[in-house]
Amino acid sequence: MYPNQFDYHRAASVAEAVELLSSLPDAKLVAGGHSLIPAMKLRAAQPAALVDIGRIPGLSDISADGDSLVIGALVTHASVADSTAVQGGCPMLAETAAAIGDIQVRNRGTVGGSLAHADPGADYPAAMLALGAEITAVGAGGERTIAASDFFVDILTTALADNEVITSVRVPCAAGGAYLKHRHPASSYAVVGVAACVGLDGGNVASCSIGINGVTGKAVLADAAAAALCGGPASPDRIAAAAACVGEAFDEPLGDLYASGEFRAHLAGVYTKRALAVAAERAS
Repeated sequence: MYPNQFDYHRAASVAEAVELLSSLPDAKLVAGGHSLIPAMKLRAAQPAALVDIGRIPGLSDISADGDSLVIGALVTHASVADSTAVQGGCPMLAETAAAIGDIQVRNRGTVGGSLAHADPGADYPAAMLALGAEITAVGAGGERTIAASDFFVDILTTALADNEVITSVRVPCAAGGAYLKHRHPASSYAVVGVAACVGLDGGNVASCSIGINGVTGKAVLADAAAAALCGGPASPDRIAAAAACVGEAFDEPLGDLYASGEFRAHLAGVYTKRALAVAAERAS
C-alpha cells in the first residue's frame, strides 16, 4: 500500500526543525525512517507533513565527556555497535545496538529515532534505563534534559512535546553490563529484553540496575530484583533469587499471538538471571 499524500520539508538546523514542527499541523519528524515509513505505507500513520532532520550537522557524533558518552541523535545503530569509544566505555550499549534488527536497519536507523518511537519491543529503552541515561531535547521553550526513567510513558508514547527534537543522549560509562533478549523470529524485535548493570566492591554487589523491555507497554526498571542482589556476592543462588523478583515490575504483561503475557513474564526472569550473571562476570 502507498502512504497518504504528505508535504515534505528538509530542516537545515535543529531550530528550523522546531519551527516547522510548531507551525505545521500534524507534522512528524523523520530521520532513518525505519519506524515511520512502514507505518505510513500501512496507513497506520498519516502525517500531513514530514520534517526530515537526517542531514542536520552536529547530530551524528559520539564523544567522551568525563565518565559519560554523548551520542548524537542521528548516530546510527551500526555506528554505536562499531564505535571503539562505546565498546570501551559502555560495552553493554554496543552489545544492545548490535542486537537491533538486521544490518540494513542498523545502517539506517538512528538512536534518537528509536528512542522517540518508544516501541515496547525496541532494544535501547531497557539499556537506557539500566544505565541511567539522560535524553537532551530542544523545543520552542529551549533545551531540556529528560531522565530515561521519566522519558518512556506508554506504548509509542514519550515525555517529548510535539515540537521537541532529540539532539543527544548522555550515557554513563559502565563496564559491568549485559544486554540479552529473546528475539522475535519475524521482526527481530525483543519479545523480552533485559539490560543489567552490576558494580562490585570487594566481591560484593555495590550497585545494580535492571531494565526490561517487551513485557509491558514501556520499558521498566526491575528495582526489587536489583535491590535483592545488592549487599552480597553475585553468587548463582543470589542471582537466581534476585531474578525471581522481576515479576514485581509488571502490572499487566502484554500478550499476542506469539507470546502470552504469562510467557513474557516468565522469560523476563530467565533472561534477568542470565544477564545478571554475565554482567557480574564482566564487572569482576
